[in-house]
Amino acid sequence: MPTTLPNERIDLRTSPEIKELIVRAASTAGLSVSAFLLGAAQERARQILTENESITLTSRDWRAFVKALDNTEKPRPKLAAAMKRHRNWQQSKP
Repeated sequence: MPTTLPNERIDLRTSPEIKELIVRAASTAGLSVSAFLLGAAQERARQILTENESITLTSRDWRAFVKALDNTEKPRPKLAAAMKRHRNWQQSKP
């Protein structure tokens, strides 16, 4: 848990029907509306970023990719730099 209170604010407007739906769901989950909205938004944001920042290969595609990397005859500085950035990105993830 963070030791400091959040200080950023997000304002939004909605219809009375959507507000009531959110209030009911938050109440059912035993959360405040703010906690409910923040949790739902955070979960969806992570899901979207994971889907768009990850590549999933089939076993066949992975073998072809590795084979292509292993069969290079000359240095590939751009590829090496991309792999280094990816390694650094992976290490910086929470």
